[in-house]
Amino acid sequence: MKLAKLNGRPEIFYSIQGEGKSMGKPAIFVRTSLCNLHCVWCDTDYTWNWEKTPFKHVNDNKAGYSKYKKEEWIAEIDADEVLSKIKEHSCKRVILTGGEPLMQQKELTILAQLLHDDGYFIEVETNGTLKPAPDFDSIINQYNVSPKLSNSDNSIQLREKEDVYKFFSKSDKSSFKFVIDDPKDLDEVTKLISKYNIHPSDVYLMPQGTNGAALNQKQQWLIEICKKHGYNYTDRLHIHIYGDKRGV
Repeated sequence: MKLAKLNGRPEIFYSIQGEGKSMGKPAIFVRTSLCNLHCVWCDTDYTWNWEKTPFKHVNDNKAGYSKYKKEEWIAEIDADEVLSKIKEHSCKRVILTGGEPLMQQKELTILAQLLHDDGYFIEVETNGTLKPAPDFDSIINQYNVSPKLSNSDNSIQLREKEDVYKFFSKSDKSSFKFVIDDPKDLDEVTKLISKYNIHPSDVYLMPQGTNGAALNQKQQWLIEICKKHGYNYTDRLHIHIYGDKRGV
């Protein structure tokens, strides 16, 4: 499978879940490379923002920022080797993240089966545009679905797949995390919740930001919206603890 690289090695690390339903729980992260979307504010753009692609990013005007050489940022590794690295830690919760993990569903099914057989709790973080196959779905414990809004700069044709939305909204394994940049984003969230019959208790609203100040600025009004509608508020706990760093 294709994983992102961290310090020249496959990006597998032990930390805490910083967002969503399992926020605060210790977990081992396996970060896949490749993504079928291109969010303008993405903080893991080294998984998709390759040289000679047309995608825009908020860092484009930052000194020293440039698109990534694809061959330098992907580590090829098989499921047995990933499992071996996971077992270096005592934790029994594994989070398959990305990028978009479901782009490599065939390979991840092999890994997930090994983890399932060894008693691991498996979370999958997904943008909600690709449907899990039955054999993969049967061994996954939790989906952290993060559908993208227009603030991501992805077209609606790319970011909203009705059959996939319906699959996740009907699955009791799913929760939905929406990245909120501005109060007007709530109009989109409300329409999606209504259209796909998503229960408010399964909805998590998270401020967009890559530093504590930006997150705190949006925190107060976003919490009030959650209180009003019965949604869950989720912060980005790892940003507050470690800053905008990789592998933590």
